[in-house]
Amino acid sequence: MRLVFMGTPEIAKTCLEAIYQAGHEIVGVYTKVDTPKNRGMKLTVSPVKAFAMEKGLPVFQPKNFKDPETVEALRSLRPTLIVVVAYGRILPQSVLDVPEKGAINMHASILPELRGAGPIQWSILQHMKETGVTAMYLSAGMDEGDIIEIRRTPIDPMETGAELMERIGQIAAGLAVDTIASIEAGTATRTPQDHTRATYAPMLSKDMSPIDWTQPVRYVIDQVRGLIPWPVATAELGGVPFKIFRVEDTGKTTDRAPGTILALTKQGLEVACGQGGVALVRELQAQGGKRMPAPDYFRGHPIQID
Repeated sequence: MRLVFMGTPEIAKTCLEAIYQAGHEIVGVYTKVDTPKNRGMKLTVSPVKAFAMEKGLPVFQPKNFKDPETVEALRSLRPTLIVVVAYGRILPQSVLDVPEKGAINMHASILPELRGAGPIQWSILQHMKETGVTAMYLSAGMDEGDIIEIRRTPIDPMETGAELMERIGQIAAGLAVDTIASIEAGTATRTPQDHTRATYAPMLSKDMSPIDWTQPVRYVIDQVRGLIPWPVATAELGGVPFKIFRVEDTGKTTDRAPGTILALTKQGLEVACGQGGVALVRELQAQGGKRMPAPDYFRGHPIQID
C-alpha cells in the first residue's frame, strides 16, 4: 500500500521507523513546522522530520489543512492509507476522505479513556495502574473513531512519564505495523467506542507544576512522575524554588502540617503530606543548577528543619 505518515515527536518517530523497516511504501511524511528553541531560538526539526530526511522520504509541513491546495497536494500523493501518531494537528474530513482505506491513528490510551493530547502523562496523574495503545480509525471527532485493536500494559508504580512514553512508543510501533498489515489483508475489525465512558487528557501546563503537599503521599509521587519530562513538578523548600524529579513514600506518619520540612537524611528531604503521610524528596534541581540528589544539594546549601 501507498502510505502517508503524519507525526511529530519521538513516539511518532519510533512508529515511522518500524513502518519503514517493515518495507512499506511511504510516499509522504507530514510533520509540524520547525520550531525555535533554546536561547538562540534556532529552528529545530522534529524527530519525525529528522528520520524522514535521513531516509530520503518526502517531507511536508503545512501549518494546517484549511487551504484547498494543501489538501490537493496530499491527494496528489495517492495514498491508500494515512497513518497518524501524535501529529499535533486536527485533520478535517476533507483529509480523511483522501485515502482509499481511510486514516488510522495509534492513540496512547485504552479508548474511550483519556482522549486528547496528553494521555500518557494523565494515566499517571490519574493514578492508573494500566494503560495501553489503541489502533483506531480517525473520524471528525477527537479520538472518537472506531477501534481496531487495543494493546494493554501495566504502569510501574514509580515509572515516570518519560519512561512510560518510551515503552508506549515501542508498543505503538508494533501495533502500527500489524494494523497496516491487517488492513492490507482485509482482516481489520471495527468496534464503535462507548462514548458514555469517555474521559479526557488535555494538554499539560506549568500551572500544574506546584506540588500540593495536602495531597496523600501517593498523589504527590504521581504528580512528580506524571510531569516528567515537562513541565516538571515544583516546590519551595526553605524558601528556595526547586524542580522536583523524584519523590518516594517513607512509610512514616506525622501530625505536622502538610508542607512542613521534617528531616534531612542520607536518602533525602522528608516533607509532611496530607493524611499524615511523609514524602521523601530524593532528586531536585535549583534554579540555574543541575539535577542532583537532594542530600548532595543540601550538604552545600543548609536548610532549616521546621
